[in-house]
Amino acid sequence: MEPLAIVNNTQQQQFQVRVDGELAYLEYRMYKGDIALLHTEVPEKIGGRGIASALAVHALTYAREHKIPVMVYCPFVAGWLKKHPNEFRDVLDPKYRDDHPNLQRQ
Repeated sequence: MEPLAIVNNTQQQQFQVRVDGELAYLEYRMYKGDIALLHTEVPEKIGGRGIASALAVHALTYAREHKIPVMVYCPFVAGWLKKHPNEFRDVLDPKYRDDHPNLQRQ
């Protein structure tokens, strides 16, 4: 699969990508200087291709590059972080991170 062209649609507050005519996205909200990752949606037709993971990595990388602390409410992103506990731990809001030790691999 070719690299995904993920865009930040700030009006809809979503990181978005179109694949085979279908729109996949990771919804977020800006809150008190943080970015809250809320929900990932990948249409069934294009599922199983790593698109949700790519959206998660893109959002976390965006937060790191813009020095925006992250709060995670999206179950998919939380699960991804649990599987990759050290890759983006630095971008999690420290208060949020300390309150959610389940994001660390046990």
